Amino acid sequence: MKDKPESIQDVELVEKLHSKIKNVKSEIAKRIVGQDEIIDQLLISLFARGHCLLVGVPGLAKTLLIKTVAEVMDLKFSRIQFTPDLMPSDITGTEILEEDQATKKREFKFIAGPIFANIVLADEINRTPPKTQAALLEAMQEHKVTAAGVTYQLPEPFFVLATQNPIEQEGTYPLPEAQLDRFMFNLWLEYPSFEDEIKVVQTTTSQYDAKIDKILNAEEIIEFQNLVRKVPVAENVIDFAVKVANKTRPTNGNSPQFIKDWITWGAGPRASQFLTLAAKTRAIMQGRYTPNIDDVKIAMCPVLRHRIITNFSAEADGIKSLDVIERLSKEV
Repeated sequence: MKDKPESIQDVELVEKLHSKIKNVKSEIAKRIVGQDEIIDQLLISLFARGHCLLVGVPGLAKTLLIKTVAEVMDLKFSRIQFTPDLMPSDITGTEILEEDQATKKREFKFIAGPIFANIVLADEINRTPPKTQAALLEAMQEHKVTAAGVTYQLPEPFFVLATQNPIEQEGTYPLPEAQLDRFMFNLWLEYPSFEDEIKVVQTTTSQYDAKIDKILNAEEIIEFQNLVRKVPVAENVIDFAVKVANKTRPTNGNSPQFIKDWITWGAGPRASQFLTLAAKTRAIMQGRYTPNIDDVKIAMCPVLRHRIITNFSAEADGIKSLDVIERLSKEV
């Protein structure tokens, strides 16, 4: 396997992306203090054509972060606040009966919903019933919406970031495992450090208003997304990604004993695909032409966290999915 893409144009694109990513992070840092790892993973997911599930307590600037990313990349941003009474048509759009003033002829016209944006923030997705959740997840998968038998293509690039509040679980509708599997990454926002929180308070309680420069546009992002698919990957890296996903399955004879003891269901083939895509994307974002095993290891936590289901034995032992992933990383 060659270390560089065959096309000179692809080599130039890798160098261009590496340079642009530095500028993107610099612009985001004008508004967002810390959260470097989360920003990296968000960008990886975007360029890999994935979607993210973001979990964090209120007040950690989830909305501001996504709005800033959209602004830096000159993309259309839309925020949907999920509530128990939200209907699928409130997301996808609806048809209205409109009368032509000149001819007095009436006809149905489709009014696009908030899903028709490049970056969609689905806030508190677990607060709306399964029917509405399914409408969003179908749009995520197909990148299109069907209304009254007519199919409408969603704008590209199309990136959904859904948030969940880990504190209040009363009156919520948790996403089933099959639907969680559609998200490339599951990211957990932690509380800021003491020093970072001081900076947050200083900037947000003053007249400071950061002016954000647009670094990328939709056409460039699509170009970089296509570039990810061209990145060559060594066979041992793909073998490692598949081995990681394979060993999370308790039915697999080669799985470690702790997997058989603590796991009910392991990760499916999407995990292997997303581990590889994440590794490829991270490599070119850093100016490298092919990923290595360390790139796969770094993607293990956000890719596997929501794909392995622990059992009662794990709960009794105080074992969480993160503990299993950390042990598996050492085992593999």
